[in-house]
Amino acid sequence: MKSTFFSVQKSDSEYYKNIFSDSCYHIFLFEGIGKIVIDFTEYDFNGKIVLFSSPFQNIQILSDHSIGVETLSFHSDFYCIEFHKKEVACNGLLFNNIYLFPYIGLNKEVFDEISEYFLKIKKIDLHEDFSESILQSYLQLILAICSKEKNKMLSDKDLVNDDFKELKSFQNLVEKHFIAEKTLSFYADLLNITPNTLSKKIKSRFNKTPSQIIQERVILESKKQIHLTRKSFKEIALELNFSDEFYFSKYFKKHTGVSPTHFRKEAGISIVADLYK
Repeated sequence: MKSTFFSVQKSDSEYYKNIFSDSCYHIFLFEGIGKIVIDFTEYDFNGKIVLFSSPFQNIQILSDHSIGVETLSFHSDFYCIEFHKKEVACNGLLFNNIYLFPYIGLNKEVFDEISEYFLKIKKIDLHEDFSESILQSYLQLILAICSKEKNKMLSDKDLVNDDFKELKSFQNLVEKHFIAEKTLSFYADLLNITPNTLSKKIKSRFNKTPSQIIQERVILESKKQIHLTRKSFKEIALELNFSDEFYFSKYFKKHTGVSPTHFRKEAGISIVADLYK
């Protein structure tokens, strides 16, 4: 096992003031007050936080005071969240969901429990027998605990008001039409509201504009196709309604900072790729 495929480290928050992005999944554990910036969308945080990011998301953690940030990083070659989805359903909940906040506020008990698992992982000798299996087991425990907390957080919210129903309708429409339709007016017309009203409601709920959400949905699908299939970039571009692979590559790099070629090289092709042929 390559050591870069799985690691836990503690850094000062100063390290994350500049944009951080690489080919791994990350779980950040920290406590304080400040802002999290994910792909240029800002979120305020206050308290004990666990934050999740996927390969080549752009991350910044900004705080007026220096805080310690524990970071668990793993490459999909070490642990594929799609392959293990039956064991821990974290894909689309903790990672890769453009409609949910990318972090969870934790109480002290859960925060300390996750921190303890981070500590246990640090103590494992990677050269010992079964170390990889033990690491995967600890990782699954952390993901399961966080998925439970995220589900609890979602169930505690009031999801029956009219605004929520309208926003849920927008989400469903994006999922249905994002490949063919990328304009705000298209979705506003279907919802029988003005583009300005829709923008205000979406911004209030998701901290981002409808156009950002549509763009992020296209990028999320692009990453899925690049990582989980063996399709050529020309095939992917065609399926996602781009005029050609060069425009697709330009669009992808604009929103991720890396080319599709670089993303596939560094993130790799998943072991489940043959399931998507």
